[in-house]
Amino acid sequence: MWSNLPFDLLLHIFSHLSPESLARVNATCRNWHATAEPAAILAAGRRLHPPWFVALPMRSGGLSCYAHNPIEHFNWIELPLDHTTSIKPIATISGLIIFKFTNTTSLNLARCNPFTNQFRPLPPLNVARTNPAVGAVEDSWNLHLGFKIYVAGGMSEAVGGGAASAYQATVEMYDSFSEKWEIIGAMPVEFAVRLTVWSPNESVYSNGTLYWMTSARAYSVMGFDISSNRWRELSVPMADRLDFAVLVPRNGKLAVVGGECGGDARVWELGEGDMWKLVGKVPLELGVRLLGEKVNWGSVKCVGIEGGICLYKDVGSGVIIWRGVGGEGGWGWIEGCCAIRGREVRNFPIKGLLLQPNLAHSTF
Repeated sequence: MWSNLPFDLLLHIFSHLSPESLARVNATCRNWHATAEPAAILAAGRRLHPPWFVALPMRSGGLSCYAHNPIEHFNWIELPLDHTTSIKPIATISGLIIFKFTNTTSLNLARCNPFTNQFRPLPPLNVARTNPAVGAVEDSWNLHLGFKIYVAGGMSEAVGGGAASAYQATVEMYDSFSEKWEIIGAMPVEFAVRLTVWSPNESVYSNGTLYWMTSARAYSVMGFDISSNRWRELSVPMADRLDFAVLVPRNGKLAVVGGECGGDARVWELGEGDMWKLVGKVPLELGVRLLGEKVNWGSVKCVGIEGGICLYKDVGSGVIIWRGVGGEGGWGWIEGCCAIRGREVRNFPIKGLLLQPNLAHSTF
């Protein structure tokens, strides 16, 4: 019976499957394999399932990448990434990871799909830059999953090839459809300096604006309106008291997750008039479980996408996670990855990412 179903009906059914079920469908027969690819494209755009937490090693040296499947509880899997040498993750978009190469001074980027093990360098920028801020924005239409990457600030060699370097007060954009970089405008020099020196690169896109956190005490936020090429600065709640502060998207709005030593970790959303509203706190018992009785939030890392926020330290200590839609959700716990199929996994520092798995090879 299944083999006689129309293509459109199979496509509709398969596009609602979870990633692990869709992977099984892909390997079942030739007919289902042909339907699974467009179904994977539809599934990547719909985001019907919770994001996966992906743990990448801070240093290579033979360490593997691990991902937690949120649908099958306590299920960690090992991802066979073959390109983790001399690269560092700096952004995620459309189920892909944007890496920068660490064996060169100037910024060079690559994109990677960890679930299909595809990897491809991006073309070089028009202007060579060291340590600029990088942000990614989804740019999809119909069944075409695309994105744009914005690079702001950074250091460049002075005109004339002298020994001195200068801050690069321009913004470049990469379009995944044209596969080209374009300089799209200037930026204030003071913003270029602060993004170059104090930005950890993680960005959030919300309502037409790309935001970066600057990590100098006190914390502040730099915003770049993509349509108008205008820049602005926002304050951060409790900016001079927080031991960590990270930008995340939440309910289509910009949010800040931050915590102070011995106190609470909180979540604020940006509302009308650029006013921050407290919308949640991390349960103290989860903070103690991750950090111990002293609850030193300064050692915590945080990552978030729509529908999920994770606080973590390393691959084995566990993860505090918030999952929710439309303001409704709750905090929970993911056990650390200590073993896979009976094989021990030694603990190591990680860079955590949240991804909606994209199983479509053709979108790469």
